[in-house]
Amino acid sequence: MDDHGESATLLAGLSGALTAFGHRLMARVYYADTDFSGVVYHARYLEFLERGRSDYLRLTGVHHTELADGKHGEKIVWVVRRMEIDFRSPARIDDILTVDTRTDTISGARIFMAQQLKRGDEVLVEAKVEAAIIGENGRPRRFPKEWVAAFMPKTLPTAD
Repeated sequence: MDDHGESATLLAGLSGALTAFGHRLMARVYYADTDFSGVVYHARYLEFLERGRSDYLRLTGVHHTELADGKHGEKIVWVVRRMEIDFRSPARIDDILTVDTRTDTISGARIFMAQQLKRGDEVLVEAKVEAAIIGENGRPRRFPKEWVAAFMPKTLPTAD
């Protein structure tokens, strides 16, 4: 069946967009994201945040599959080392959420990111994430210099 060019349009928005401060992704809350009370189950927020970070990487040209295949000289993977989450208000079924991700700092093998999950202007969840890249042996690998410019924000987000 001919898609009349719709696939390209759909794919264009699938990974969100790079912004001056980092990355923005829109996501809908589905029934499967909620618990028996009708609000998003706390562990599901981690999945929304992960999608934001993964698509941020993808749009900056860093692909998980290429890293795992050794495209950069050795097989490397991303790991979350530490995460701090502040749950402020619940999201509910059919809510449209915005996942904002930005890089705060990069140090050695670690990247420190800040994320917000919002419904409109209301901040529902804030997270601070420390991630690292490791080699096949499980040891940290330095953050490639060419990635630093891609991940550091061009401007800081403004308070709305």
